[in-house]
Amino acid sequence: MEKKSVDKSIFYDALRQSFVKLSPRVQVKNPVMLVVYIGAVLTGVLYFLSFAGLKDENSGYTLTISLILWFTVLFANFAEAIAEGRGRAQADSLRSAKKDVKARKLRTPSNIDDYTEVLSNTLKKGDIVYVRAGEQVPMDGEVIDGAASVDESAITGESAPVIRESGGDRSAVTGGTTLVSDWLIIEVTAEAGESFLDKMISMVEGAARKKTPNEVALQILLITLTIIFLVVTAALRPFTGFASLQAGSGSAISITNVIALLVCLAPTTIGALLSSIGIAGMSRLNQANVLAMSGRAIEAAGDVDVLLLDKTGTITLGNRQASEFLPVAGVTEQELADAAQLSSLADQTAEGRSIVVLAKERFGIRGRELSALGANFVEFTAKTRMSGIDYQGNEIRKGAADTIKAYVMEKGSNYPEECETLVRRIAEAGGTPLVVAKNNQVMGVVYLKDIVKNGVKERFEDLRKMGIKTIMITGDNPMTAAAIAAEAGVDDFLAEATPEAKLALIRDYQAKGHLVAMTGDGTNDAPALAQADVAVAMNSGTQAAKEAGNMVDLDSSPTKLIDIVRIGKQLLMTRGSLTTFSVANDVAKYFAIIPVLFFGIYPQLEALNFMRLTSAASAMLSAIIYNALIIIALIPLALRGVKYRELPAEKLLTRNLLVYGLGGICAPFLAIKLIDLILTACGLV
Repeated sequence: MEKKSVDKSIFYDALRQSFVKLSPRVQVKNPVMLVVYIGAVLTGVLYFLSFAGLKDENSGYTLTISLILWFTVLFANFAEAIAEGRGRAQADSLRSAKKDVKARKLRTPSNIDDYTEVLSNTLKKGDIVYVRAGEQVPMDGEVIDGAASVDESAITGESAPVIRESGGDRSAVTGGTTLVSDWLIIEVTAEAGESFLDKMISMVEGAARKKTPNEVALQILLITLTIIFLVVTAALRPFTGFASLQAGSGSAISITNVIALLVCLAPTTIGALLSSIGIAGMSRLNQANVLAMSGRAIEAAGDVDVLLLDKTGTITLGNRQASEFLPVAGVTEQELADAAQLSSLADQTAEGRSIVVLAKERFGIRGRELSALGANFVEFTAKTRMSGIDYQGNEIRKGAADTIKAYVMEKGSNYPEECETLVRRIAEAGGTPLVVAKNNQVMGVVYLKDIVKNGVKERFEDLRKMGIKTIMITGDNPMTAAAIAAEAGVDDFLAEATPEAKLALIRDYQAKGHLVAMTGDGTNDAPALAQADVAVAMNSGTQAAKEAGNMVDLDSSPTKLIDIVRIGKQLLMTRGSLTTFSVANDVAKYFAIIPVLFFGIYPQLEALNFMRLTSAASAMLSAIIYNALIIIALIPLALRGVKYRELPAEKLLTRNLLVYGLGGICAPFLAIKLIDLILTACGLV
């Protein structure tokens, strides 16, 4: 019910804006529709002049043409206004989340009791603030101390809180979000009026959208066509006047008909819808919870032919799962599972928990009384690179193969060749080997497997059909990367990826003429994001990543890049389809009405009136009415976008020409004839 009322308010606001946009200052921004606007004014003037005896045409006919031209301008204004209305509704929703709150501005980061209370709009870049549970983050910033759950629903629409903490790639917080638990000390990274929320509000409002290069190029083409038709139609009146004198029949074409003919032949359909198509494309991206910093980025997404995708979280689930216990000779699988589970009881990582679960599922090894064991857990550290447990004189360690090998050999024990073989086999299969040793003796290997997401392979196949190359980026070794790449179905991969390697890869593809897209969330991704043509930064990532990207994914979903490409291609497909339809319309109208206009001078043209239109007046009225109505008919398609299809460019072009080219030619003939019959039947012509 709420959605219906919102839609109704957008509709009524768009109606009001349609009249507001009749201002010449607004109309001059769209040169094609400016011609229609001037035509409406001129025919209106001609109607009033008819009362003074200066008749160009039948006054009723002139008034009808003028009214239809005014409606054409209003319909074009409405198409743009309703697209902008969606953006304004979203901007209003965001504004409700943006409010000035009191903030604790710390004098020193180390003393949370030494602060002054200030309003959030007075905070400056570099200020340090202290925020507690239940309070709103006053301004965009980086967490420099603490960890907390943050409710970002006001920004992302997602109700589940997220963790924000100092250090790492999840340290950025956004003004307007609310702490659910704990506390944070934040360094402000934006000035008042320049926050992420301010940028969002600015970008989602249609009025703030700048025209993209392709849109500008298309508008130049439309203006050129309009000028050509303007010159042609301007020459018609003197030409037909001279021709009628020579032929001894007929009369010069009226100024009213010259204006109506110009409007019919100029590319008014796409001219009226061009702006709304672009605004609607931006709106669809906003609805997908992606903030584009420019319209250029959306168009570039539609032209992308190389995608760089992180393995973790995009192609795989992001958490390695224990899938198998592989013991060495003399050790049973259950003994290995028991030791691996004991060493993982205090391990809160996804890998550690999966080992506990697998041992329980395979051998029914369940909860243990740890206090009775007198256990001392050894946590993983960057220095030791292993974890484990000490209990009742026993010592269990688990870790990477080279770490455990060095550990047992330092203790004077052997590292079995069989274990080397198992480790190599797991790595070749794309898994991660985790070696377990008990009392300095190797027991076997736990096979941790990256789980490729369901449906990812099919999505990559769809992208391949569209001519898009997919490249997996991973820090894994080449052997592991190759195995996962083969399972996921990507076209290529970059293993042991460093920031320099990512940057070099992007530059290499761009030098070969490709458009490259990538996602990132860390400071180390910033150079590559700045280089990529389409750079999607995660909202949960660092400030450096967000500043380097030209899009920000508010959901922080690594797979969103594929959806962004789809939205970009849909925008280009919609613009191309409606341009094709508009040009085909103009060609059809040319053949439908031009012959009828010159019957009086050249009776031989009657043979070309294959539609059997009643008269020049009925033909012109029918064409001008159709010209206005087709804009209204195409508004839903312009806002919704043409249906996205994973097809190569040449197949899309063929389909576009068949559906919108052929359809654009047939539609005017059918509609103009139908309107002509109705006008004739009603005795209006």
